[in-house]
Amino acid sequence: MGNLLKEFKEFAIKGNVVDMAVGVIIGAAFGKIVSSLVNDIIMPGLGVLTGGLDFSEHKFVLKQAVMQGTEVITPEVAITWGAFVQTIIDFLIVAFCIFLAVKVLNQLKREKAKEEEAPAPPAGPTTEELLTQIRDLLAKNNK
Repeated sequence: MGNLLKEFKEFAIKGNVVDMAVGVIIGAAFGKIVSSLVNDIIMPGLGVLTGGLDFSEHKFVLKQAVMQGTEVITPEVAITWGAFVQTIIDFLIVAFCIFLAVKVLNQLKREKAKEEEAPAPPAGPTTEELLTQIRDLLAKNNK
């Protein structure tokens, strides 16, 4: 049991596991931000542009609900294709937003990498060249 705990500790503390956990947490939070962007900002605008078109209510009814007064005896059986289309539209918008965010982050990384790239220092003289210069200076001073 002690060996199992030791192995788990080594696994959990590895940098990649911690980085992945942080990525999952940040990804979940980012997903909420993007979902809010889609639901609260983009979709209302699209609704105005499309005249309030909302696919989520469209469906093919296979069997009508059986009602007795206001009480539902047997619920309706339907293929809710509109909800599926709406989910696809939501996915495409979310995917596009994530694509743009990743594109901006990659651009920032490239700019940072360019800034960090310092030109290589000029190559200095080799040991042989230095020894040759020293020999020449000694020979010049001994004359």
